[in-house]
Amino acid sequence: MTEQEKDQDAPKIIVDSDWKQDAAREKDRLEEETRDAGARGPLPDPSLAELVNMIVMQASIGLGGYKAPTGETLPPDMDVAKHYIDLLELLRTKTSGNQTDEETHLLDGIAHELRLAFVQAVSGGKPAPPDVQP
Repeated sequence: MTEQEKDQDAPKIIVDSDWKQDAAREKDRLEEETRDAGARGPLPDPSLAELVNMIVMQASIGLGGYKAPTGETLPPDMDVAKHYIDLLELLRTKTSGNQTDEETHLLDGIAHELRLAFVQAVSGGKPAPPDVQP
Protein backbone atom coordinates (compact mmCIF):
# COMPACT_ATOMS: atom_id res chain seq x y z
CA MET A 1 0.00 0.00 0.00
CA THR A 2 1.39 3.34 -0.98
CA GLU A 3 1.71 6.34 1.23
CA GLN A 4 -1.12 8.07 -0.64
CA GLU A 5 -3.50 5.15 -0.11
CA LYS A 6 -2.67 5.09 3.60
CA ASP A 7 -3.56 8.78 3.85
CA GLN A 8 -6.91 8.15 2.19
CA ASP A 9 -7.76 5.30 4.61
CA ALA A 10 -6.63 7.18 7.73
CA PRO A 11 -9.37 8.92 9.72
CA LYS A 12 -9.58 12.58 8.91
CA ILE A 13 -9.67 15.16 11.66
CA ILE A 14 -12.03 18.00 10.91
CA VAL A 15 -11.33 21.11 12.89
CA ASP A 16 -14.35 23.29 13.50
CA SER A 17 -12.89 26.73 14.01
CA ASP A 18 -16.29 28.16 14.93
CA TRP A 19 -16.74 26.10 18.11
CA LYS A 20 -15.42 28.89 20.32
CA GLN A 21 -17.85 31.35 18.80
CA ASP A 22 -20.73 28.86 19.19
CA ALA A 23 -19.80 28.27 22.83
CA ALA A 24 -19.60 32.01 23.49
CA ARG A 25 -23.02 32.56 21.89
CA GLU A 26 -24.53 29.75 23.99
CA LYS A 27 -22.97 31.20 27.15
CA ASP A 28 -24.37 34.65 26.36
CA ARG A 29 -27.82 33.20 25.68
CA LEU A 30 -27.84 31.29 28.98
CA GLU A 31 -26.67 34.36 30.92
CA GLU A 32 -29.46 36.42 29.36
CA GLU A 33 -32.08 33.79 30.21
CA THR A 34 -30.81 33.62 33.79
CA ARG A 35 -30.81 37.39 34.09
CA ASP A 36 -34.37 37.63 32.70
CA ALA A 37 -35.64 34.91 35.04
CA GLY A 38 -34.35 36.80 38.07
CA ALA A 39 -35.85 40.15 37.10
CA ARG A 40 -38.52 40.50 39.78
CA GLY A 41 -37.92 44.01 40.97
CA PRO A 42 -37.07 45.11 44.48
CA LEU A 43 -38.53 43.28 47.45
CA PRO A 44 -40.77 45.27 49.80
CA ASP A 45 -39.43 46.41 53.14
CA PRO A 46 -39.84 43.77 55.85
CA SER A 47 -42.88 44.38 58.03
CA LEU A 48 -44.80 42.81 60.85
CA ALA A 49 -47.81 42.50 58.52
CA GLU A 50 -45.74 40.38 56.13
CA LEU A 51 -44.69 38.08 58.95
CA VAL A 52 -48.30 37.82 60.14
CA ASN A 53 -49.43 36.95 56.61
CA MET A 54 -46.89 34.12 56.43
CA ILE A 55 -48.11 32.66 59.72
CA VAL A 56 -51.77 33.08 58.74
CA MET A 57 -51.21 31.25 55.46
CA GLN A 58 -49.71 28.25 57.26
CA ALA A 59 -52.54 28.21 59.83
CA SER A 60 -55.12 28.45 57.04
CA ILE A 61 -53.53 25.52 55.20
CA GLY A 62 -53.73 23.55 58.45
CA LEU A 63 -57.43 24.39 58.69
CA GLY A 64 -57.94 22.74 55.29
CA GLY A 65 -59.67 23.63 52.08
CA TYR A 66 -56.57 24.58 50.11
CA LYS A 67 -55.42 22.76 47.00
CA ALA A 68 -51.99 21.28 46.45
CA PRO A 69 -50.12 22.14 43.23
CA THR A 70 -51.29 18.75 41.92
CA GLY A 71 -54.92 19.90 42.26
CA GLU A 72 -55.94 17.68 45.14
CA THR A 73 -57.52 19.30 48.19
CA LEU A 74 -55.25 19.27 51.24
CA PRO A 75 -56.91 17.64 54.25
CA PRO A 76 -57.17 19.63 57.47
CA ASP A 77 -54.43 19.13 60.05
CA MET A 78 -55.63 20.64 63.31
CA ASP A 79 -52.26 20.14 65.03
CA VAL A 80 -50.58 22.28 62.35
CA ALA A 81 -53.35 24.88 62.51
CA LYS A 82 -53.10 25.07 66.32
CA HIS A 83 -49.30 25.35 66.15
CA TYR A 84 -49.45 28.38 63.84
CA ILE A 85 -52.30 30.00 65.77
CA ASP A 86 -50.20 29.61 68.94
CA LEU A 87 -47.19 31.01 67.07
CA LEU A 88 -49.24 34.06 66.07
CA GLU A 89 -50.34 34.51 69.68
CA LEU A 90 -46.70 34.29 70.79
CA LEU A 91 -45.74 36.96 68.26
CA ARG A 92 -48.63 39.14 69.42
CA THR A 93 -47.69 38.94 73.11
CA LYS A 94 -43.91 39.23 72.61
CA THR A 95 -44.26 42.36 70.45
CA SER A 96 -46.91 43.96 72.65
CA GLY A 97 -45.92 47.52 73.50
CA ASN A 98 -43.75 47.77 70.36
CA GLN A 99 -46.58 47.75 67.81
CA THR A 100 -48.22 50.61 66.00
CA ASP A 101 -51.99 50.93 66.46
CA GLU A 102 -52.44 49.46 62.97
CA GLU A 103 -50.25 46.45 63.81
CA THR A 104 -52.09 45.87 67.09
CA HIS A 105 -55.44 45.99 65.27
CA LEU A 106 -54.14 43.56 62.61
CA LEU A 107 -52.75 41.06 65.12
CA ASP A 108 -55.82 41.17 67.38
CA GLY A 109 -58.23 40.79 64.47
CA ILE A 110 -56.35 37.98 62.75
CA ALA A 111 -55.79 36.06 66.00
CA HIS A 112 -59.54 36.30 66.74
CA GLU A 113 -60.52 35.16 63.22
CA LEU A 114 -58.14 32.21 63.30
CA ARG A 115 -59.35 31.07 66.72
CA LEU A 116 -62.97 31.21 65.49
CA ALA A 117 -62.06 29.28 62.33
CA PHE A 118 -60.25 26.68 64.44
CA VAL A 119 -63.23 26.18 66.78
CA GLN A 120 -65.55 25.93 63.78
CA ALA A 121 -63.30 23.35 62.10
CA VAL A 122 -62.95 21.26 65.25
CA SER A 123 -66.71 21.32 65.83
CA GLY A 124 -67.38 20.02 62.31
CA GLY A 125 -68.14 23.19 60.35
CA LYS A 126 -66.15 24.16 57.28
CA PRO A 127 -63.86 27.08 58.15
CA ALA A 128 -63.56 30.11 55.97
CA PRO A 129 -59.96 31.30 55.61
CA PRO A 130 -59.44 34.63 57.35
CA ASP A 131 -59.53 37.80 55.28
CA VAL A 132 -55.98 39.14 55.51
CA GLN A 133 -55.37 42.74 54.53
CA PRO A 134 -51.78 43.94 55.07
